[in-house]
Amino acid sequence: MKRTNDLTIAFLGAGRMGAPMASRLISDGFNVQVWNRTVERLSGLVQLGGIVASTPAEAAHGADVVITMLPDGPTVETVIDGDDGALKTLARGAVWLQMSTIGIEWTERLAAKADEAQVLFVDAPVSGSVAPATSGELLILASGPAEAKSVATRAFDSMGRHTFWMGPAGAGSKAKLVLNNWLVDLVEMVVETLKFSEALGLDPQLIVDVLAEAPIGSPYAVAKARSMLEGDFSTNFALKYAIKDALLALEAAKNVDGDLALTASLIPSWQRALGNGAGDLDLSAVYHFASA
Repeated sequence: MKRTNDLTIAFLGAGRMGAPMASRLISDGFNVQVWNRTVERLSGLVQLGGIVASTPAEAAHGADVVITMLPDGPTVETVIDGDDGALKTLARGAVWLQMSTIGIEWTERLAAKADEAQVLFVDAPVSGSVAPATSGELLILASGPAEAKSVATRAFDSMGRHTFWMGPAGAGSKAKLVLNNWLVDLVEMVVETLKFSEALGLDPQLIVDVLAEAPIGSPYAVAKARSMLEGDFSTNFALKYAIKDALLALEAAKNVDGDLALTASLIPSWQRALGNGAGDLDLSAVYHFASA
């Protein structure tokens, strides 16, 4: 594949979100060095022209930018600063785009590591699921130093349709917690609405049809309601990660003396669904385990 972009990117984490994001970068002509704990998941990226690295350090060698898209803070720390971590070979002045959803405390901890290594840290979690990641339609919640913006924007423009620059590093992760808190509360509201309709002897599908036409409805809520009624829990946003993010939001609220009463109330029932093996299903699967 002929390269049309002189920027070399190390992409660490080729899971459900990371793989399509890395695919966008490769297809847009970036030199992408990819690493994933499960090497088999890299085959599609190799076919596109990605270069497989055996360790995060190898992936970061010679890279202008490193992107982490991993499940949680401890995993990011291991991949970036472990024995074979990316910081071992990442050049001073390189840009680290931390795009995982890891919460405020882990973001601050990793930003400090980047500062020690003299690497420019951009906190940039994304809003969107697998479909927008595949089509390059993610919303990117970026925050970090001004000197990293021009390089970061080149990568962001490939992966997303709009980048919101939120301020200093850390603001992006705060915004992501706010958005995901909204999301889990909305899904719980959909579950409650369907169960309430059923308990009253109404056809819940008809209620959803009304909501689809009403100003109080939302496209996301209506789509989730329909997938719940169809029993289609194909994963866009896995329940285990939705719970992780809800708990991060509750922790952040507690640290500023806030109260997320709606979110706190859904945790027990969502954790029951998790305990019944629904963790890898879409978060809409909580409907199947909810009480009438």
